[in-house]
Amino acid sequence: MFGLKKKQQREITRIAEYLISGGAYFWSGYLLFSILWSGLGWSLWWAKLAANIFGWTVNYLLQRYWVFKNPALAKHKTEVTARYIFITLVDFVLDYAIVAGLRAGGITPYIGQFISSGFFTVWNYLWYRFWVFPEKFADKKRPHVTPGRIVAHRAHGQSAYRKMN
Repeated sequence: MFGLKKKQQREITRIAEYLISGGAYFWSGYLLFSILWSGLGWSLWWAKLAANIFGWTVNYLLQRYWVFKNPALAKHKTEVTARYIFITLVDFVLDYAIVAGLRAGGITPYIGQFISSGFFTVWNYLWYRFWVFPEKFADKKRPHVTPGRIVAHRAHGQSAYRKMN
């Protein structure tokens, strides 16, 4: 692809997939929001919450299994899901504050959601790419270092540890 390295090509493809899946999240949530807020007269809070829950579900499935697909993540389902939920809750608070703040300033929530989504397009890509769905998780199996092990270690030769019978 135009003289790019394989890693650069993969990143461009990932960004395109991210934008497509983000669009699916945005438009599915936007449609549900308009039905709940304008059609059914729900409050801004409940309409945004319900629309976001629906959109988050669509988004998680697309991000996890398409954009950031990685067989190694299967070993970290709980951690990935917990990270996604955490960042999503932070996103909701920020998103609601942005949309409600813009509404207080006279901008309709329909336009406010477009403004908010511009911020979250970049914000979430960085969080998803490097924290929620990382290519490699940090290895938690670190050697247990104690003062005894440091003292017993011999730089040149066998360890002072001996298996006792």
